[in-house]
Amino acid sequence: MKPLSMLRAALVVIVLFTVATGLIYPLFVTGAAQLLFPRQANGSLIVRGGRVLGSQLIGQPFSDPRYFWGRPSATAPFAYNAASSNGSNLGPTNPALFQAVRARVQALRAVDPDNHAPVPVDLVTSSASGLDPHISPAAAYYQARRVARVRGLDESAVNALIRTHTADRWLGLLGEPRVNVLELNLALDEMKPHQSERTP
Repeated sequence: MKPLSMLRAALVVIVLFTVATGLIYPLFVTGAAQLLFPRQANGSLIVRGGRVLGSQLIGQPFSDPRYFWGRPSATAPFAYNAASSNGSNLGPTNPALFQAVRARVQALRAVDPDNHAPVPVDLVTSSASGLDPHISPAAAYYQARRVARVRGLDESAVNALIRTHTADRWLGLLGEPRVNVLELNLALDEMKPHQSERTP
């Protein structure tokens, strides 16, 4: 085969594969996803009253004692930056990790000084992605007393809300039980305080 013919054949193959894998396949996958899984394909967004409040898949920063706090995020330049997913990469012997964990424990103790229970590890350490929207049920129950006190709610009602929003292992086998912090806080905002503590 002549060199010119070989070059022409190579260019045709490149063009065909570019169109097939760079245009046709992505359009097919996008169309199929929008048809079969529209909510997931658009980011699993949580919408209330026509307003997007966040995603089920990406955590948000909560620091108000009235709300459940999520897992810390090490993304830069701000927490839960979906465009910069990463962990802290701090090893277990790194002094910076020890200082960060100690500061987070102190922050939790400061807003709930009467809570002497051990702090669940996921409330003071960041995940590998820095975007984790979930905490463990233990981390949610640890905060229940504080949230109930600040909001004037029955702690048993807050614990029941946590149980309602606890997702089990996938197929009962994979993963761990978890609580989506944003969904839990949205449900929390819908709860009413004690009748006796409402302002007239």
